[in-house]
Order: sequence, then structure tokens, then C-alpha cells
Amino acid sequence: MELYVSGGRQRRQLAGEVAPEWSLYDRARIVRIDTESLRSEIVVEYDTPPEARPDEGYSILFKQGTLDGRRLYICTSTEVLIFDTPEFRRVGYVSQPTFNDLHHVCPGASGSLLVASTGLDMVVECAAGGELLRQWSVIGENSRDRFSKSTDYRKVATTKPHKSHPNFVFHLNGDIWVTRAWQKDALCLTCPERRFSVGTETIHDGLVIGDSIWFTSVDGKVIEIDRGSLQVKRLVDLNGIDSKPGTVLGWCRGLCPVSEHLTWVGFTRVRKTKFRENLLWVKHRFTNPDVPTHIALYDLDRKKCLQEIDLEERGLNVVFSIFPVVL
Repeated sequence: MELYVSGGRQRRQLAGEVAPEWSLYDRARIVRIDTESLRSEIVVEYDTPPEARPDEGYSILFKQGTLDGRRLYICTSTEVLIFDTPEFRRVGYVSQPTFNDLHHVCPGASGSLLVASTGLDMVVECAAGGELLRQWSVIGENSRDRFSKSTDYRKVATTKPHKSHPNFVFHLNGDIWVTRAWQKDALCLTCPERRFSVGTETIHDGLVIGDSIWFTSVDGKVIEIDRGSLQVKRLVDLNGIDSKPGTVLGWCRGLCPVSEHLTWVGFTRVRKTKFRENLLWVKHRFTNPDVPTHIALYDLDRKKCLQEIDLEERGLNVVFSIFPVVL
């Protein structure tokens, strides 16, 4: 099997330097990996232009995206890029002032784009040319009470703390939904009275496959929700599966289900930064901090790790999305 993995390269730091987590990465990358031969290549390396990023204190990396057939929709912190794969010919680009700390993009209806603008606690819908069509606050407030219409938020390094941290947009039964990290749930944007809880920790993903919706939580769990009842039908804690007690697998984010029982999962190395001080799940377990950024294949039924692939050796220090290669 071959996979695409999105993320970025970490900046070099001086000994003892502690950089804020929103400025750690200096190159957006997508890596193609053959999981059998372990051969890999960087298929996209990208640098955000100055007009679409802050002047200082910023990261350049690919966040989460959507593979629709052979077309890949992916975002940096302030841009949406569209590629035709496997050649990775760029066929679309959008960047506009409401984009701050983007976490995910997926295609909407009639060629539009649905974008999780995490830094503004909102989801925006844009036309392919960048025109703003709709926007939703994910916490039920008038977003302009917090964020000015006259500010270009692409030039703002961070708006933290976020109230909700929306991070993945998905379609379900004709409606638009988004995961909310801090609320640990999924919210329906088109019918806002509808929501469902997902986990006990910060969540990511929201892949609708067959009769299920798949999520990860940052503390290393895979959660499968029944798309009919919106109830948890399987929760697998990956911690302790073929690893030493006390090992922190990493910041868990990124899923690529292979079958009903097999899935690839992404883990980003947890680093000794001030950012980590707020992660109670790390504080409670942090005895083995040196697990590198990697992806792993799990058999969820047998609770076995079948394969691990180090991504740092392949030029990625952070992982966001995992996609199957479609030829």
C-alpha cells in the first residue's frame, strides 16, 4: 500500500530555545510512502508567500485535507491549495483575510470550499475564486464581536486562546458538521441544535466511511461512531498496545482506515515546550518522551500494532493527514 502524509519540517532551534508551538515549522510537505518497501519521497514542498502570512512568529506546514477521487484539497495555516494527484499539479488556490490557523478543508456544494478557520472559532464557505459565501461561529456568538472585519487575520500570528478550536469539517446526511476540540463533540452547522459527544479528550478527524464516523483523540484513542444513532460503537485505546508502560505515543491525529478493523494512525512527537504544560494526559504518563513522529497500522479488533513508520527520517516532524494513494 502507498500513502500520502501531510505535515511539515521543524525549524532548527538554538540549544535551550523554547519557541511557541505556532511557530515551530518552516516548510510544508507531503510525503509519499510505500508501506511495503518503505521507500519514500517528498512529493510537495511548499513555502507560504509573505502576503499570506505574518511577518514573524509563524509556521509553514500542511494541515488536514480531503482526498476526493484524485483531487487533494489541503490547507496551510492561511491558505487552501488544490492538487491533482498523483502528479501534484496545482489546480486551485484560495487565501483570504478570515483565514487564521486553518486546520481542515473539504469540498462543499457546487465547487465551494468548507474551511475550518480555527483561529477565528468559525467555519467559512468560500467560492473557488475566494469569495466568502457563508460563515458559522461554532460557539453560537456573533464572531464579529471578537474579530474585526477590517483585520487581515492571515497576518496575525495567533489568536489564542480559542474558545472552541474547530478542526475538521465533514458531511453527514446532507448536513455540514464540524468537530470542536475543546467541547469534545461534533456540531451540526446547518442544524445547530444537533450535536453529539465523541470522547473525553481533545478530538480530531471526522471521516465518514460506510456506516461509521471515525475520530481520534489526542491522547491516543480511535473512536468509531455509528452514523445512524450517533452513539459510540467502538473505542480503542492505543496506549499500551505493543509499547512500554508510560510511553506517550505522541499527539494523536490523522486516520486512514484500510478496512473495518485496520487503520493507519498518525502521531506527532510531544516536545518539551511550555505548550505541553497544559496537557494533563501527558503529565500523568510522561515517562518516555522520545517517541518520534510516526504513523502506525493497528488491528483494532486484535488490539495489535502491525507496523510503525518513522516520519522524521522521511522529512516530517509533524503529521496531520494520511491518505491512500489513488492511481
